[in-house]
Amino acid sequence: MGLGKTLQALVMAERARLDGTLTPDAPILVVAPTSVVSAWVREAAHFTPGLRVVALTETERRRGTTVVEATREAHVVVTSYALFRIDEAGYRARAWQGLVLDEAQVVKNHQARTYAAARRLPAPFKLAITGTPLENSLMDLWALLSIVAPGLFPSPTRFSELFRKPIESGTSPELLETLRRRIRPLMLRRTKESVAPDLPPKIEQVVPVVLNPQHRRIYDRHLHRERQRILGLLDDVGHNRIAILRALTKLRQLSLDVHLVDPDAPATVRSSKVDALLDQLVEVVAEGHRCLVFSQFTSFLGMVRSRLADEGIEHVYLDGRTRDRPKRIAAFVEGSAPVFVISLKAGGSGLTLTEADYVFVLDPWWNPAVEAQAIDRAHRIGQDKTVMVYRLVSESTIEEKVLELQERKRELFARVVDDGGLMAAPLTADDIRGLLGAD
Repeated sequence: MGLGKTLQALVMAERARLDGTLTPDAPILVVAPTSVVSAWVREAAHFTPGLRVVALTETERRRGTTVVEATREAHVVVTSYALFRIDEAGYRARAWQGLVLDEAQVVKNHQARTYAAARRLPAPFKLAITGTPLENSLMDLWALLSIVAPGLFPSPTRFSELFRKPIESGTSPELLETLRRRIRPLMLRRTKESVAPDLPPKIEQVVPVVLNPQHRRIYDRHLHRERQRILGLLDDVGHNRIAILRALTKLRQLSLDVHLVDPDAPATVRSSKVDALLDQLVEVVAEGHRCLVFSQFTSFLGMVRSRLADEGIEHVYLDGRTRDRPKRIAAFVEGSAPVFVISLKAGGSGLTLTEADYVFVLDPWWNPAVEAQAIDRAHRIGQDKTVMVYRLVSESTIEEKVLELQERKRELFARVVDDGGLMAAPLTADDIRGLLGAD
């Protein structure tokens, strides 16, 4: 979670308290990912000590008190999305002056219970804070707008017919500007250039990785088999989507290390991707730099960690199952380990890691916004060094096609929010054929 957006919301609450409009009778509710609830409490204590902040970190049943009872003296209440969903009735029983949704992309699915809880909560003011208002389709944007401005586009079906389908299909790109005009009064876009003009540059580079002969031979054998199978499923992409994505994921894993898919492959088949990463890391670490290493796949990160240990490179590790997350983060921020190995899911939000000035992305994701979120753990306010970003991409594999897909989606959708907006539509049959190198 960025310091800037936290402070904006807290300062707004402090001003409301001073003018008498924010009282414990109707506090502000902040809902955030579990990993950043403590950050809200910490920043409030430091920058707005006049606010009485209560963090609800347990369910009503476990705590033994209702939401109303636990928050009687609070100006601001902070809780997680999971607890907000579980105890929705308890939160609805309380009077609130406002609702703040941090990392609001969590409620992008308008058919999910968490979205419904945010939509139904009685509050005269609702604010959605997110760096990625669009992740999968324009319906993500509709979900956020329906919470903060429910009368703007009342019907999801109507919004889909008028905007999502013609824009995402590319048949009516001019509707992008129409949509932007409608939503512009409701959005405040904070760019790094506007809030941190002195922030050092971020230099991004794609590093091609040539598969070694053994790695190439096994990848090509699986590619031939999976291509034939996937092409046979494209007549009904919707029905076969899970099977198709599973096969595409297998090819992505094979681009990293064949043992992720074929554990019986000879141990002598080295991962070309890990070899390329270590070539870079050894040199960078020797020069005194600190690095973040991201991948989608925790099993692959396990292999990376094993190689780091073999090379004697100290590192810290974090994934979505890490229970002592604050301790791991502190170990890197305050310690001497030069490398922080992080799963993309765990590191995409809630982290400020400006101690690092090198970022390695080991596998491209369909949605460039997710990668951008991870990279910006290092390139954010407080960074005083140029940030070098290296995307390692295996040559002549599905990874090159994923990069091409990212760029096609970026060109069509980048202008929905502004010239820096990012989103990716669901994969179409033509997208999948492109990923397989098929006509």
